[in-house]
Amino acid sequence: MQKKYYNKELLNKLLVVNKPMFISSNSYLNKIKRKYKNKKAGFSGTLDPFACGCLIVAFGQYTKLFKYLKKTPKKYKAVLWLGVSSYSEDIENIIDIKDEKVLDINDIQNEIEKLKGDIEYLPPKYCAKKINGKRAYELARAGLEVELEKQVMKISDIKLISYNHPFITFEATVSEGSYIRSLAQILAKNLGVIGTLSYLQRLNEGEFYFQNEKDLNPLDYLDLEVNSYTGSKELLNDGKKIPIENLEKKEDGKYIILFEEFFSIIEISNDKVSYVLNKVIR
Repeated sequence: MQKKYYNKELLNKLLVVNKPMFISSNSYLNKIKRKYKNKKAGFSGTLDPFACGCLIVAFGQYTKLFKYLKKTPKKYKAVLWLGVSSYSEDIENIIDIKDEKVLDINDIQNEIEKLKGDIEYLPPKYCAKKINGKRAYELARAGLEVELEKQVMKISDIKLISYNHPFITFEATVSEGSYIRSLAQILAKNLGVIGTLSYLQRLNEGEFYFQNEKDLNPLDYLDLEVNSYTGSKELLNDGKKIPIENLEKKEDGKYIILFEEFFSIIEISNDKVSYVLNKVIR
């Protein structure tokens, strides 16, 4: 008899899991699906296989809420291993390990301090960005040329945690879409050394922290205003048009309409109301 792994009942669930090192985000999501016995799940913010830490996971209807969640800025703890070169700028594809000069801790602190603000950078070749429909890491692993455009990341905070040669440990709070591998390469270049990331942990994504997979109320994390609705609930139940006159706030934008058993996300544009997500069960 085949073992039953999944339940058929709808599960609406939002939580933060702690992804371990050396497993892809997709593979770890499959483990979480089996743990909670539900197939319909997704995650936000891919972590590289060698990285660990905070990964936002949602089940059921809550998977549709990712782009409305308060997920920025993101904070990471990273270790730069001096003297090591790698194709992927981490410990998965090491090319060579050599002795590197010992640095002055004051020089490290000064260079780290200079990294605050907006930084132009090249994303790593081993990343999930698409080039002509293919992931950059797929092209890189196939030995093909990867050309990525320069981007800008915002470093709102960064500090040195420790320096135990040949390892520099630092924490950085960065904007959405930033690559800590690229930030580490910039730091190494500014220090006049070679290095690669040997450890990377995401500590949080905006207001999301790992809390032993505690159930989270999505309404506490949605980056949207609540709009008071004075019309009939049956209109939303049936997905019918909502008159703007029944809304307290009439300015253009996206809003939440709350009911005891469900909520809806609507958009107002040019005095017209449309559904973004209707009847998300609470």
